[in-house]
Amino acid sequence: MQNLSLVTHYKLLLKSLILVGLVLFGFFILGDRGWLSIALASDRSYISYVILLLYGVLSLHWLVLVKQLSSDTKVIDDLNTRINDLKPGGLSVDGQGVSVQGKPVEAGICADYLQELFQKSKRHTTGELEHKLLLEVLAERLMSRYAFGHWAADMLLKLGLLGTILGFIMMLSPVGELTDFDPNVLQQLLGQMSGGMAVALYTTMAGLVTSTLLGLQYEMLDTAASRLVDKVAIAVDVYILPTLSRPATESTSV
Repeated sequence: MQNLSLVTHYKLLLKSLILVGLVLFGFFILGDRGWLSIALASDRSYISYVILLLYGVLSLHWLVLVKQLSSDTKVIDDLNTRINDLKPGGLSVDGQGVSVQGKPVEAGICADYLQELFQKSKRHTTGELEHKLLLEVLAERLMSRYAFGHWAADMLLKLGLLGTILGFIMMLSPVGELTDFDPNVLQQLLGQMSGGMAVALYTTMAGLVTSTLLGLQYEMLDTAASRLVDKVAIAVDVYILPTLSRPATESTSV
């Protein structure tokens, strides 16, 4: 039962590791068939090397964000198991952080949100306590973590397009140096043009593949972050707000 709970908490991390395994397996197949070495050797601009290096670094950064989001998801899942019978005063804040039912909430983005909600409830005197603005701030904080990843995916694609332009320049520049139509000269010219075309095609392919993969990886994060915000909204609306909205005489002050 405990193992099943861990799988539920870290579902995003497990799915991400599976995706990483598939990507590594794909690169292994390309390397084993010799296609990867041919593509890199044919790229005289070395842009393909830069693209693959950046993709590797950005994927490591993505894994760090996945682990962080998985930990935040575990925090809210653990919180949901403790708030089914939350009583007035069950949510408290002190110098050490946020506590629910006497048990501390692990520090993180969810704990920060609950602390801000608690402080707002202390200053709220009339009407129903609203938390839409705080929820929007929570969503913005989560999404801002992944904005760089989407920009990086677009950058990889543009690097591939830059390689395409350089490849065409390398392909067409020897044409301007053509002075006669000697068969040997033409043969040498065609070899240079094919090298430039190889640069254009391989850099374009590297940019397209890595940009698509990185975009998929960060799309997984966006989806998981949206689900986390939904979980927080449901937990707060159903269990926490009713206790915070009751008269102060029913609540335990900090």
